[in-house]
Amino acid sequence: MKTLIPGAILTCADNSGAYEFKMVHIVGKGGRRRRPAAAGVGDIIIGSVVKGNQTYRKKPVRIIVIRQRAPIRRANGMRVRFEDNAAIMVNEENLPIGTEVKGAMAREVVERYVKVAGVASRVV
Repeated sequence: MKTLIPGAILTCADNSGAYEFKMVHIVGKGGRRRRPAAAGVGDIIIGSVVKGNQTYRKKPVRIIVIRQRAPIRRANGMRVRFEDNAAIMVNEENLPIGTEVKGAMAREVVERYVKVAGVASRVV
């Protein structure tokens, strides 16, 4: 289920220097008429760094959602939910900027972006 809409606040789960993101736009998604487009785990979004290092603040950055509070339904019928909405910063080639991820990462992200799995500490 996709639940994150523009304006949502996400915590930064990597050591890139940012602490909080504000979601601005979803890459490659459009909403229905009069309904904002929604993002979920594994989606690439454009965000702005609200708290963090001055080199990233108030500039558009690409981020991948790795955790969301709303339940995710998997193919085997199991539902997974996390305690926060979290994301990591990536560059234009979808390679992570940070070198390690704090906390768990959803398996859907690892299946979609293999290079991101290299910095994951735990995959759920």
